[in-house]
Amino acid sequence: MSEDIFITEERIEGADDGPLAGRTVAVKDNISTEGVRTTCGSRMLEDYVPPYDATVVSRLKEAGATIVGKANMDEFGMGTTTETSYFGATDNPAAPGHVPGGSSGGSAAAVAAGEADLALGSDTGGSVRCPAAFCGVVGIKPTYGLVSRYGLVAYGNSLEQIGPFGETVEDAAELLDVIAGSDERDATTREAPLEADETYADAATGDVDGLSIGVPTELLEGADEGVVETFWDAIADLEDRGAEYHEVSLPSVEHAVEAYYVIAMSEASSNLARFDGVRYGQSGGYDGNWNETFAKAREEGFGDEVKRRILLGTYALSAGYHDKYYKKAQDARAWVKQDFDDALAEADVLASPTMPVPPFELGESLEDPLQLYLADANTVPVNLADLPAISVPAGETDGLPVGLQLIGPAFGERRLIRAASALA
Repeated sequence: MSEDIFITEERIEGADDGPLAGRTVAVKDNISTEGVRTTCGSRMLEDYVPPYDATVVSRLKEAGATIVGKANMDEFGMGTTTETSYFGATDNPAAPGHVPGGSSGGSAAAVAAGEADLALGSDTGGSVRCPAAFCGVVGIKPTYGLVSRYGLVAYGNSLEQIGPFGETVEDAAELLDVIAGSDERDATTREAPLEADETYADAATGDVDGLSIGVPTELLEGADEGVVETFWDAIADLEDRGAEYHEVSLPSVEHAVEAYYVIAMSEASSNLARFDGVRYGQSGGYDGNWNETFAKAREEGFGDEVKRRILLGTYALSAGYHDKYYKKAQDARAWVKQDFDDALAEADVLASPTMPVPPFELGESLEDPLQLYLADANTVPVNLADLPAISVPAGETDGLPVGLQLIGPAFGERRLIRAASALA
């Protein structure tokens, strides 16, 4: 199984002791590891070896973890299935013949297959939660700013966060305890808002007595019937344990997918401009014309999905279209955030299916990128609002894993972990 999960299987030993001593961790291949290839699943960076560690990798080493490999991923984090990787697709250990989700599919698959105790992924629009749901494991998307992005190869700076995977909520929370906190090399970070004797892991008590759950009706619309049925079974389980639920509305999410992809593709267009075969990436071979040299390097180095997003993002930022698309997307983002704040004023957490559909069969959706974009409808609003969310296994439909997503207020990870631990 490991041959389609890991791009690089070089082991990195951590300290002799620490909270993760004896635990193995898979690291998504867009997170820098000193002296070990970091490819982002792309031909463009096929031979790139970083000279430094990402902050989260340094913290893993200090905590005593052993990194067992760099996990496969959709190229530069762009995809929902881990099929856009230059190194090939990853199978789903929980549902063979189906995709593991994306873009952190290799990380989720490593945990689901028992190839690693824990894993790190990155979540720009659901790229931790989607594969967690599809592979039947736990994945946490932290509040924007809780975990340092230093050393994460940028795709969408204002949206992405590094997040942990685990077999249980407590496992994922233990990894979050290690990687969370401020970093002087990332000005967007802040210290974890915990009391002196608190950790994220000790919040995994499973006590949901009195918990108020808001269910956004819009995040159930259009979802697969079996997914919705499994979702309501999980809500009933939480009710049996003392929680109560009521319906809430998030009218802005109707426009969230469109706003997300305008913003994400625009940021991708800017971030990926550095991969020109001179500063970073495969060389196109200078033939006397620099423009043709750059074009050749990018044509040969990038896959179809990356090219598609760069082109769309460049168009959205171009003169005459910035206000028409990018500015309106940012206005929609503010509306989404306000709707979440209003809904969370009426509930402790919000709940939805993580993904509106069960895992696709391998190869089923590659020819329809728009359908893949729409599959992110339940996850991308959380990134637009900078909020934390967690995906936990909710059950199965037709033998395929279904995830339950819980969303909380900014820096409300302990609340989410407490609620989610009642199910996993």
